[in-house]
Amino acid sequence: MATYESVIKITGAVGDLVFYNLNGKNVVRKKSGFNKTAFKKSPSYEKVRQNSSEFGHCSKIGKIIRKSVENYTREAGDPLLYQKFAKVMTAIKDLDKISERGKRTVANGLKTEEGKMLLREFEFGGISKVAECISIQDQMLCKRGECASEQTLFMTIKLDSEKYITESTEEIIQWNKERKSSFKNYFSNDDVLLYFAVLKNKHNEITHMGFV
Repeated sequence: MATYESVIKITGAVGDLVFYNLNGKNVVRKKSGFNKTAFKKSPSYEKVRQNSSEFGHCSKIGKIIRKSVENYTREAGDPLLYQKFAKVMTAIKDLDKISERGKRTVANGLKTEEGKMLLREFEFGGISKVAECISIQDQMLCKRGECASEQTLFMTIKLDSEKYITESTEEIIQWNKERKSSFKNYFSNDDVLLYFAVLKNKHNEITHMGFV
């Protein structure tokens, strides 16, 4: 962008240049090469359209998942949580091998063991991952002995990746002597379900948090 002086005031496009007034100054810039019509229809933009569609999908899915657990994750105080979570959503989406490019989904990526692992390994701020302490085996929660806690909160989150909504339930887990506990099955096994847990110490401080 550049300013210009002329006795003739020009407004509009002349060749590859666009003239206009900005804050009282006469400004000229080169035309942008972006064309909306070409972006929507031209075969040369096909890969860009595919990437744009999947990026928007990952952003929306990441937002609704983060929203469902934000009562706890805000305590992590991580200003870069949005960017970090969007990145892991993209990585999970890339694991969808059954959909064509441009239509890959996070939900399909989460059906793979690699996708589930990426979610379990995600760390909220500096708070330790709950997967270091808790696992799910045969519809039972199992806690490792080295992770002591006064309270365990467990969430089941139903993810609807078509309507971009979630449903969730919460319960306080009671551990038996074998450090195991059953949890209620609130949704159908055909749904895409995520499991999230929070461990707190006797001072009600979160010690571990994340997806199981």
